[in-house]
Amino acid sequence: MATRAEDFPDEAVDVCIRTMTYADLQQVMAVELSAYPHPWTVGIFRDCIRVGYNCWVATLQDRIIGYGIVMLAADEAHVLNLCVSPDYQRRGVGREMLQHLTRRAQLSDIDMILLEVRRSNQAAIDLYHDEGFHELGVRKNYYPADEGREDAIILARYLPKIDPGSDPGISPQIPTNN
Repeated sequence: MATRAEDFPDEAVDVCIRTMTYADLQQVMAVELSAYPHPWTVGIFRDCIRVGYNCWVATLQDRIIGYGIVMLAADEAHVLNLCVSPDYQRRGVGREMLQHLTRRAQLSDIDMILLEVRRSNQAAIDLYHDEGFHELGVRKNYYPADEGREDAIILARYLPKIDPGSDPGISPQIPTNN
């Protein structure tokens, strides 16, 4: 039976977050295409998995409803893409994914997590501020837009060190051999 947003009207949904695999890319692309007017290509997602970025999906009854991709480098985690299907936005899925990405970065001994967000995406900006992110600056004309380009706001959060054994919410990453 297919899961639809209408099955859970105006309520938070309980998702499972797991490692993204190549087999997930068709569903990931469906979410990407539904959420963005200027989407990534399947090749970009494939490359992210291939080079070993931290790629995660949020599932609801085996249906992918969101994802997050993070590049770890030195002491910094860079959120490259965090997306939730429009049918499931404002139900806690994005927050849960962001918290998962943040915890995983902390377990990798990362000091800071950063991201860019469209200046026009106030809902996402509010979420990031609520989760402790602060503005670092602006990347002028960073995103393609329907008419020209749009600025990105750079947000970052410094991460306290945690003991990997102290967080029962973290499970080991599943290998992505697909």
